[in-house]
Amino acid sequence: MAAPRISIDHGKCTTPFDCKRCLQACDPGVFWVLPVKNVKFKETDPKEPGAWKLTVQYRALCTGCKECMKVCPVDAITITV
Repeated sequence: MAAPRISIDHGKCTTPFDCKRCLQACDPGVFWVLPVKNVKFKETDPKEPGAWKLTVQYRALCTGCKECMKVCPVDAITITV
């Protein structure tokens, strides 16, 4: 069975490091949050919109349970099995 297709609407998911609901709901740990804005000697603010980006790091681990979709407050995640 192929891994599910996961899409993230980054226009809706603007503060993933502040929210973290999908990260907490995903037991296999499919998602990562990476900084988009890197300023030398300055910590990236987790509440700054657009400073962090939710990415699918381990798509093969996705079971297709869609818990991440259910807990996302802005409906930014879509999973197609």
